[in-house]
Amino acid sequence: MSESNISFKKNIIRSHFLNYEKKTDSQYKEQKKEKEHSDMTYIQMRLPIKKITPALEGKLKEEIEQNILRAKIREATEQDLEIIMNIYNKAWMTSNEPFSPLSVDSLRRLYNDPLITILIAKVYGIDAGFVMLDFEGSKKEYGIIAALAVLPRFQRKGLGKILGMAAWNFFKQRGVKELRCEVHINNNVSYNFITSLGFEEFDIQVYTREHFLLPIDIS
Repeated sequence: MSESNISFKKNIIRSHFLNYEKKTDSQYKEQKKEKEHSDMTYIQMRLPIKKITPALEGKLKEEIEQNILRAKIREATEQDLEIIMNIYNKAWMTSNEPFSPLSVDSLRRLYNDPLITILIAKVYGIDAGFVMLDFEGSKKEYGIIAALAVLPRFQRKGLGKILGMAAWNFFKQRGVKELRCEVHINNNVSYNFITSLGFEEFDIQVYTREHFLLPIDIS
């Protein structure tokens, strides 16, 4: 992949997960407090695979099996790009995160990246949500949940958890050692959802407005 394409990808999904310094708990808390009022601040989250115990996995599977939505998951094709764009643009109408409309052209460049896979959830015959997956690390050992969006009418009904489990199954088959994502510092709903899956904070990242093309939302 050319350097320009890598830069484009980074600007869209903001996958700067590997460029961070380790901080003590006190340093991290102080940094978080200083930046908690910035609309450009995101919390970096991670979940080591070793912490996904059989009990946790079984609990999530049971919750999904009991979900009345009965979503069907498929891997997106190029013909699905406009559908994904529409889900994204509608999903962020209800979000308090910084928003910039996503174009099909930008989405196509992401879709053509060999490391990116997009999964779509269909509910009652409607494409209701998607999750974008990526890899980072010299050995592609980090599974990145780059974006997750759900149509407003299906939010707060467990579809995010279904997509999250689909992401975990995808990465599990590919032997990653850690899952990573990020959440806006003021998005309490998404933060609570992510932590309920076992994710923990490990860094704070402040972006510039050029980065705000494809923010993450897990709800």
